Amino acid sequence: MSSKLPLDERRAQLLESALELADRGGIGEVTTRAVAAAAGVSTGVVHYCFEGKEQLLTAMAERLIAELSESAHRTYAAARDTPQVTGRQGLCELIRTGLAGAWATIEANPNRRLLTYEITTHALRHRAAGSPLAGAVADEQYRIIAAEATAFLDECAHRTDTAWTEPVPSVARLGLSALDGLVLRWLVDRDSDVIGRELDILAHAVADKAVETTRLTAAPERPEGADRAGW
Repeated sequence: MSSKLPLDERRAQLLESALELADRGGIGEVTTRAVAAAAGVSTGVVHYCFEGKEQLLTAMAERLIAELSESAHRTYAAARDTPQVTGRQGLCELIRTGLAGAWATIEANPNRRLLTYEITTHALRHRAAGSPLAGAVADEQYRIIAAEATAFLDECAHRTDTAWTEPVPSVARLGLSALDGLVLRWLVDRDSDVIGRELDILAHAVADKAVETTRLTAAPERPEGADRAGW
């Protein structure tokens, strides 16, 4: 057995072992015995740190949520560092840069993304069976990512002198839902050759929900003879 650690450190160690197991073989591989063996501790230590598998899975989901949030924050921060662009074309370029950064993270660790979906599905099944805590984990995952995307789209519009024609949270939800679909399709066929074109289409579809603010604020054209007509 490994040396004694403070409870927080031991929980973190067990959580990392559980995530490594799940990355390789899915959440079905996460058992008390397997986690204990991977961490080099007794099963009693696992039971002491986590009341049961569901509590451990909840902790895993919370870690994945934190990772997704951090990844989204880094991706959007990188997009903010791009040269100044304006108009809907500029907005599209910023969105495309953000999507490219997000996709690079997905392709770098597809098993982790697959695990995210697996745990989300597991949580939703348990919510349907009467476990509100499991459902809350799934809700929190999408709430945090939507908040990051909404803030990013707000800033993109501000930087490019554009304005959204629909509520920004709705635009973010639409874009994230489409991205989820692309991720799931790619996890099935791993066809990276077409992803670039599909991300271009998605970026344009999202940017189409905005207009250039100069068009909104420009003074109306004066018709011929306007002075005589009392303009």
